Amino acid sequence: MIRAPRVNKLGMTLGVFAVLVILFAPLPIEIHTRIYKSITIDRAPAAVFDYVTTPRNWPAWHPSSLGVSGAIERSAQPGERIEEAFVVAGFRGEIVWTVVVRAAPSRWVIDGKSSNGGGGRISYTLSTQGRGTRFEREFVYYAPNVLAVILDWLFVRERIDSESAEALRRLKVVLEG
Repeated sequence: MIRAPRVNKLGMTLGVFAVLVILFAPLPIEIHTRIYKSITIDRAPAAVFDYVTTPRNWPAWHPSSLGVSGAIERSAQPGERIEEAFVVAGFRGEIVWTVVVRAAPSRWVIDGKSSNGGGGRISYTLSTQGRGTRFEREFVYYAPNVLAVILDWLFVRERIDSESAEALRRLKVVLEG
């Protein structure tokens, strides 16, 4: 009679622990993902700039933005902070954005730190195109651990890319409507 080998419970426990440590440990380097989208909006750059840099407007056009608080009633200035509740690629969280660049009406940049340890940078670049505005949005984010890198590779990046495209489509509708 052949007997199955006994599973060493201590070995199994240590193995599972080691995998969890590897998956959730902070990465020694930042691994970045870049999402870039652009659109032409039939409005002057100053009008587009004022709208997109006023955080209270974000939930009206960005599908990931659930709500904002802090410096939200006007175009946010360097050093000001905005707290945002979000759902990105099915994951809910909170992030604190800090305005780092404001060069109206052509450039605006915010850096964020998420409640889950991740973070990123959003940059808006606006330029005159014909009678309207070319609006470019770049989102560069980093993963806090190996698990986040794996999930990003499997499906998160694709979902964020799709959500970003939808955001710009909605922005065009709101500003041209």
